[in-house]
Amino acid sequence: MSLHNFLASRANDQFDRGDVSFIIACGALVFFMVPGVAFLYSGLSRRKSALSLIWAVAASNAVVIFQWYFWGYSLALSSTATNGFIGNLRHFGLQKVLDAPSPGSPLIPELLYSFYQMEFACVTVAILMGAIAERGRVLPAMVFVFIWTTIVYCPLACWAWAVNGWGFKWGVLDFAGGGPVEIGSGIAGLAYSWVLGRRSEKELLNFRPHNVSMVGLGTFILWFGWLGFNGGSAFGANLRAVLAIWNSMLAAAFGGIVWCALDYRIERKVSMVGFCSGTIAGLVAATPASGYIPTWAAIVMGIVVGALSNYGTKLKFFLRIDDALDLAAEHAMGGIIGLLFNGLFADSSLTALDNVNTAVPGGWIEHNWKQLYIQFAYVCATVGYTFVVTALIAKGMDMIPFLRLRATPEDEALGMDDVQIGEFANDYVEVRRDYTDWTLVYDSAAPAPATAGDRHGRPETSSSLSRDAANKPRANGVANGNANGGLSSISEKPRDIEEHDIATLAPSS
Repeated sequence: MSLHNFLASRANDQFDRGDVSFIIACGALVFFMVPGVAFLYSGLSRRKSALSLIWAVAASNAVVIFQWYFWGYSLALSSTATNGFIGNLRHFGLQKVLDAPSPGSPLIPELLYSFYQMEFACVTVAILMGAIAERGRVLPAMVFVFIWTTIVYCPLACWAWAVNGWGFKWGVLDFAGGGPVEIGSGIAGLAYSWVLGRRSEKELLNFRPHNVSMVGLGTFILWFGWLGFNGGSAFGANLRAVLAIWNSMLAAAFGGIVWCALDYRIERKVSMVGFCSGTIAGLVAATPASGYIPTWAAIVMGIVVGALSNYGTKLKFFLRIDDALDLAAEHAMGGIIGLLFNGLFADSSLTALDNVNTAVPGGWIEHNWKQLYIQFAYVCATVGYTFVVTALIAKGMDMIPFLRLRATPEDEALGMDDVQIGEFANDYVEVRRDYTDWTLVYDSAAPAPATAGDRHGRPETSSSLSRDAANKPRANGVANGNANGGLSSISEKPRDIEEHDIATLAPSS
């Protein structure tokens, strides 16, 4: 056997293939959360800006993959950096990252660990992209993503997970990223929204999600992927991973139920958006806590976060910050609650279920009273650093003319899809709900628009459409299927509708 084959065989044999396979699968599940975030955000926004959010999430994912390969992994999780704040460039370009036991767990190789942690960074930035909703420019946001991941996310990850990070050495309990992922994305989104400023008042009137089905789809994709997010943070196919998955399920279920119940108390209707919001809040709280607390505590946590995050959506009105998709209320608040629950309910016997973390202390239920203030101090440091540095980055970029973060008022009125993407999430024809909102008057003397396609086996042209419209019978004075998209009579209207009343079918805002 050659030396090369011998070393390759040794590298493969030193890790349990079940553990390796499990984390590969979990990494794929975490990646699947990225389109889940995209669909969720698209559904929550107005139709005219729905595709821009999908694009921003997808493109930011690509930027973070490059950043993590380039120097992100090294700055976040290098085991040779000793300053406690940020890593070094030992692993620049993933150099010296291969078959050594990972700094996060001896159960998996470092190359796999770097991939799995990269997906955490991708999801964090995907969540953050909700801050640009309906008014942010997407290309400057990509520049912001690279800088933010380097200066904000990498230090946060170093504090919590690097072997020499100050939080890790101090004893902070953060299982899957309550600080780097949830507080990082939620507070950064709040700061970014603050720099962007409020949407125009016209855009805020009568606002509602344009596609609740897509909100539900995105939520359940996220829930599915979150099982890999939290379960995989045990870094092996072990009982601690199963505990994390169970706690995630319980917290999500009770968070969704409580949020929905609170909304029902006011509206006397069950809200799908409310259920999805509560479910995500429960999953967020489970992120830092699911590998430390017993299942009964996860139920309590789901109830608490469902209520507090629901009421937390009102904070943006007091702060006068247009946090359009409630990143702070769901992600930041959920992450804070999960971290504090570790201080109260962490159980050392459950932490040891992975057969690696056998000496990690518990929380108040084990009379480890100092754990709660350790968790609280970590929360304060993470919130303060994230908000201040994110605001400075965003404000600094916004002062550069070609990197200004916000679209013009005219672009905002037209919609981000039309202005920045040139495509739309939905190809549709809509009659506005209120007939009196129709403002464009149909002119029967105007030439019919040129069209493309095939109808009944023959190509459509403006002349054929005009001829068809002229030859068709009329109902209540309206030509059926006229060339400009006219409608047949609307029977519920009390008066006859004349041709000049028919509006062109333009998208509503």
